Amino acid sequence: MSSRKPAKATTTTVKDATFGLLRAFGVDKVFGNPGSTELPFLSDWPEDIEYVLGLQESSVVGMADGYALATRNAAFVNLHSAAGVGHALGNVFNAYRNQTPMVIIAGQQARSIMPLHAFLYSERASEFPQPYVKFSVEPARAEDVPAAIARAYYVAMQPPCGPTFVSVPVDDWARPAQPIEARQVSRELGPDPAAMKALASALSASKRPALVVGPGVDRAEAVELMVKVAEKARAAVWASPFSARCSFPERHAQFAGFLHASPGQLSDALREHDLVVVIGAPVFTFHVEGHAAIFDGAATLFQITDDPAAAAITPAGNSIIATMKPALALLLELLPDTKRAVPAGRTLPPPPKASDPIPADFLLHALSSAMGPDDVLVEEIPSHRPAMQKFMPMRGQDSFYTMASGGLGYSLPAAVGMALAPRKARTVCLIGDGSAMYSIQALWTAAQRKLPLTVVVINNAGYGAMRSFSQVMQVRNVPGLELPGIDFVKLADSMGCHAVRVTKSSELSGALKQGLSHAGTSLIEVMVDSAVPLLYAQKS
Repeated sequence: MSSRKPAKATTTTVKDATFGLLRAFGVDKVFGNPGSTELPFLSDWPEDIEYVLGLQESSVVGMADGYALATRNAAFVNLHSAAGVGHALGNVFNAYRNQTPMVIIAGQQARSIMPLHAFLYSERASEFPQPYVKFSVEPARAEDVPAAIARAYYVAMQPPCGPTFVSVPVDDWARPAQPIEARQVSRELGPDPAAMKALASALSASKRPALVVGPGVDRAEAVELMVKVAEKARAAVWASPFSARCSFPERHAQFAGFLHASPGQLSDALREHDLVVVIGAPVFTFHVEGHAAIFDGAATLFQITDDPAAAAITPAGNSIIATMKPALALLLELLPDTKRAVPAGRTLPPPPKASDPIPADFLLHALSSAMGPDDVLVEEIPSHRPAMQKFMPMRGQDSFYTMASGGLGYSLPAAVGMALAPRKARTVCLIGDGSAMYSIQALWTAAQRKLPLTVVVINNAGYGAMRSFSQVMQVRNVPGLELPGIDFVKLADSMGCHAVRVTKSSELSGALKQGLSHAGTSLIEVMVDSAVPLLYAQKS
């Protein structure tokens, strides 16, 4: 008889089951800023999943957002209890508006001392990030945590994508749990055939149709399909207001331009069209008040969206709920050939002239000329966006990103996340001096990892967008608009980045060339003319 004792059965823990899920979901990074309630999750960290450290929680979420957009897989974020989640909420809101798939796992105090409202306890943790998460839970039992994380992933990835939230008590990670098998969940939603036939018929009968394309097209990797539909329909193509991505090549002969977020200006731009089809965007995103004549009935409105909420709030016309690829593929098939003349697109302005102080449009044109053909732009220059749209035409699919919400502090960490993704091209972050200060600590993560990232700071010594709005709204003596004395070169250098300041137009070309070819992260601070153009027509 053998004297050997039977081998002790290995117990699967909540932590084991969670990492098994992450591997099955193809997750190779977790973004975080650690706290004490996360330490059991972080201990003995596995070698095959990278922990990406950010120095502040809002930057952590922004980096995860950029990485998720680049990889088209949900990013996983680990935050610290209530305070850490609170710090992160600005970029959680941005992720929600961007429709970025993301799973946020936040720490919580131990279950045994929760009734005592212990230090670092998060009261009603699942309610804290609402309504800007699609799903939020603190599981009732430790063994329910892996299933909750699996559900959070599936919900985050289901169109319309978005962030989800799971609060996990600190003592749950070591508890026993059953492994969870990852499942395949389809994500494409086919359109109603009768509704698509009605849309194709309306396009066929239209004399002057317009297609308004939004970020949903680029998000679905459907830009090439969108171009085929536009060419077959011979329709003018407009970018939707505040589109956070480039869903149509902006040098294409049928690209008409960018719609304003002003009801009056948008209606004027679309006045000549008898049919307006909005694809992958709301109808419409406005920023200022005014009469929207577009809804008065002169033009027929259609919408294709993967967001039932966006369809429900559309004030006029017909909405078709579907994901972009099946909808556009069916529309292309249904559209008959047309003898309509191909509409003329916009005419790009001549290159701006150099002068000192440096005009912002000269910088934007120079940057566009210096960037590589596959480089990616992440932008946060709201006061200079109209000039950027004139002098930096984007190529289309996966070329341009910004925040859909208007919340500052997104683009610098998002660019870091983009640069972390496996791609050959360089990431360029174009950001204002005011915007950069919301999340400047993201530079440290980029510098530590020597990421192929160039940050171009447009320094006009103030909040340019607010200067513009103060003129539009005819308000005077507004405090807090000036930002003198910030030295971005010193800030960047202190975090390990190569950095230069440009004050003359003659220095710009060389600085851009050096910064864009730097082996690692670089920052170029460009001192520009402080004059800011009006974003909207001034009130009479």
